[in-house]
Amino acid sequence: MKFLLLILVLQVTASAALPLSSNTSLEENDLVFAEVYLEKFYGLEMETIPKMKLDRNFMEAKIREMQQFLGLQVTGQLDTSTLEMMHTPRCGVPDVHHFSTMPGRPVWKKRYITYRINNYTPDMRREDIDYAIQKAFQVWSNVTPLKFRKINTGEADIMILFAHGAHGDYNAFDGRGGVIAHAFGPGAGIGGDTHFDEAEIWTKNTRGTNLFLVAVHELGHSLGLGHSKDPKAIMFPTYGYLDLNTFRLSADDIRGIQSLYGGPEEHQPVPNPDNPKSAICDPNLNFDAVTTVGDKIFFFKDRFFWWKVPGRPETSVSLISSLWPTLPSGIQAAYEIEARNQVFLFKDDKYWLLSSLRQQPNYPKSIHSLGFPDSVKKIDAAVFNPHLHKTYFFVDDQYWRYNERRQSMDPGYPKFITKHFPGIGPKIDAVFYSKNRHYYFFQGSNQFEYDSIYLRVTKKLKSNSWFDC
Repeated sequence: MKFLLLILVLQVTASAALPLSSNTSLEENDLVFAEVYLEKFYGLEMETIPKMKLDRNFMEAKIREMQQFLGLQVTGQLDTSTLEMMHTPRCGVPDVHHFSTMPGRPVWKKRYITYRINNYTPDMRREDIDYAIQKAFQVWSNVTPLKFRKINTGEADIMILFAHGAHGDYNAFDGRGGVIAHAFGPGAGIGGDTHFDEAEIWTKNTRGTNLFLVAVHELGHSLGLGHSKDPKAIMFPTYGYLDLNTFRLSADDIRGIQSLYGGPEEHQPVPNPDNPKSAICDPNLNFDAVTTVGDKIFFFKDRFFWWKVPGRPETSVSLISSLWPTLPSGIQAAYEIEARNQVFLFKDDKYWLLSSLRQQPNYPKSIHSLGFPDSVKKIDAAVFNPHLHKTYFFVDDQYWRYNERRQSMDPGYPKFITKHFPGIGPKIDAVFYSKNRHYYFFQGSNQFEYDSIYLRVTKKLKSNSWFDC
């Protein structure tokens, strides 16, 4: 009975205090909802027992503050667009911080930060959750000196969990929609921890709520960022799906995080886009993977890739994450099937497909789906021969041959590299096939031009010979 009386008092209070648009017809529960929203996210201070009448000017000021922060027309009225924004799924961190509980600008005092996924939502496969969280951390490590490491036991700096309703932090979730996640700023104990509302339907794609995008936002809080007023920023308070193929941090996100931690450390290789040859002309340089992409050649190294058209002087360099935000750094193998506009990229036991340079859904997939035995944990290099319609996969000192037409491994493999590619091996780092019917094998800082018809090495070059160093 006391609870019912409290609700009635809240409804009378809200209807008396909230400035309403003249053309807006609202239910009493909408008025209560709006008051609770302003209290939770914009610092509207309510006494334990609400007054029968609140200061109308104060309420109007809070609505204006919310409208201005979220980019709405600033009217001070609880109009339809304002109420719709209040009902948009969002982060549970207030847009107006109370600095008494989060003094100054909290940051991690170390550069190596651990995280642990305490439990897993049944909405997604465990490996997809691990991957989404790892990629979310990578978004921030790409632009800061911070490094993140997953642990599976014990207390991590950032504990990640999925929870229903009240879950022990005095910030109960409210069911599907509304608040979808929240996080705590850097610090001891609960500091840095990130919680996701289990009532949401978590996914790796457009259906439901995308875990990667929400994780990037919440981990921004875990690192010390507040909410941004920029609707293009990942730190904007409300959730909306963004194309994962084109997602990148906004300038506002990058300025914010680098104001706390600075940019990537000097010892991290960061090629200068204005002088892309500055790093690639190191005589000891070796590549992780190389592949043709149409008339260009892509050279992968750590977080970066260079590309150029053979015979032309221009060279370009970019972060892998700038074009494909959810791809990992350190690509280990790559090959192209030009007739299909397809490029396959490999790291560890997974591979991704690009079609016309756009990431395709339902990837990554396991390399074992191609027919590799469980003993194969990663691919060192791969190359497609368009005349044979076969792909060669190089693993340690052996190679497999895959029939792209039949989508199956050819029988009789693996075979030894040194026996069937005289002059090459025993292991290689990368390889691509040229239209002059030559393979180019990369071993450390050396490169071997190999005639695919006469099966012999025709030239020995430096790995970076394509760049006119």
